[in-house]
Amino acid sequence: MPVFVGCDLGTMGTKAAVVDLEGRLLGDAFEEVPLHSPRPGWVEQDLEEIEASAHRTIRAALAASGRAADVAGVAFSGQMSGIGAVDERYRPAVRFDSWLDTRCEPYIAAMNEHAVRVIELSGCPPTYSHGPKILWWRGERPNDYRRVARFVVPGAFVAGRLCDLTAQDAFIDRTYLHFSNLSDTRRAAWSPELLDAFGVEEQVLPRIVDPLDVVGEVSRAGEAATGLPAGTPVAAGAGDQTAASLGAGVVDPGQAFDSAGTASVFAMCVDSFTPDVTHRTLMATHSVIPGVFIALAFINGGGLALRWFRDQVAVEGAGDPDAYTRLDRLAEAVEPGSGGLLWLPHFQGRVLPPQPAVRGGWLGLTSGHRHGHLFRAILEGIAYEYAAWARLAGGQRGADLHEARVLGGGARSRLWNQIKADVLGIDWVPTVRQECGVLGDALIAAVATGQVADLAVTAKAWQQTAEPIRPDRERHEQYRELLAVHRELGEGVVGVFEHLGRMRAR
Repeated sequence: MPVFVGCDLGTMGTKAAVVDLEGRLLGDAFEEVPLHSPRPGWVEQDLEEIEASAHRTIRAALAASGRAADVAGVAFSGQMSGIGAVDERYRPAVRFDSWLDTRCEPYIAAMNEHAVRVIELSGCPPTYSHGPKILWWRGERPNDYRRVARFVVPGAFVAGRLCDLTAQDAFIDRTYLHFSNLSDTRRAAWSPELLDAFGVEEQVLPRIVDPLDVVGEVSRAGEAATGLPAGTPVAAGAGDQTAASLGAGVVDPGQAFDSAGTASVFAMCVDSFTPDVTHRTLMATHSVIPGVFIALAFINGGGLALRWFRDQVAVEGAGDPDAYTRLDRLAEAVEPGSGGLLWLPHFQGRVLPPQPAVRGGWLGLTSGHRHGHLFRAILEGIAYEYAAWARLAGGQRGADLHEARVLGGGARSRLWNQIKADVLGIDWVPTVRQECGVLGDALIAAVATGQVADLAVTAKAWQQTAEPIRPDRERHEQYRELLAVHRELGEGVVGVFEHLGRMRAR
């Protein structure tokens, strides 16, 4: 029986897995990948360090499975809004400019002069995304820019090197295109209008492919590095959140996907490409499933706020596996609304709408508040943001949500899942198989190589879910008023944070 390898190149580390035709995980491996911060606000990664971690984890997963000889296909997923580059010999031309990196903020402002057309065509407002980052490299590092043959995302870099592709064969698949701010995403093509507006040459951009396209085969050198048999087909793959939503079985309009990790990502399946020009909040992008689109937004550092609270405020201990359980118990004893306390969740700057000066914080703090109030307010603040996004998506066809499937570290918190269900008024469904990213990758490889025929049906069959956490109607009504107050707060503090940002800049 054939098996498939999925490899997810995440922000904090790389995971690889071997999966069979029944969706069973036969072997897996994970290792951390370092983040480099050469100066405040800069966050970079070394593409060759990412590549080496992919090689090691694939080899380890194959060894654990004992099925290396049966591999019939491989696919990679990876970080979506950061960008790297290769030279003419497909070597790194620059370090990977992470989605966590904020150096491109002046170029976000420059692109925002054309924001309406950028959103209409690409589906995403200018933010910490490819377009402003490419403009930063061109404007601030012209010598590095001259070495660039093609800009690439990490998944395409590792896949391309595995196949020994040339720079001219460098690719990006359509699930990343919204983050480019330079594409006609609906048509899965580069936009001559946007390229001309920002003076970007199409020759530095990779060719656009479908996630299910086979982009090459594992080379002899690739076999030596990974243990994958030479000649194994390599599929284009997809962005990490898109692949994970596929692996979670979120394939139909009306379903949502909650990735409760370092970033809090909420993605809703819809049946139309509907750019959010009015609010500049929801990104419109392709699902892997043909004809299905995704409306999504994310909080930069949403889950990171929980870790910060644990370590810096509650001082529960980073190495204590029960720390979050104890914090949940404290928060569970607090009534909805956290005793009149509201949390602004933009811990690392507000990404959507692009308001980088906006930060996190509590409002309504008194001497009567305890750790349970503060922690519950963080959980509620992220849920309020999700509800605001669901409201914005309400006008799109297929956006009548009935369930959200959750994965990531936050999925283990029954309290947080309950809060989200109560706030949004829909079922919150934990996935049993948490390895959604590599499951999605493996499924893409299986379909791309003709071993699986129906992508959507198989995605549902491969994933299992736990008992749904259903909303409590009384609490849902309580949260309605709190949602309105939180929305008013979010709109009212922008000017204050922008003033503080100007002071910091001085």
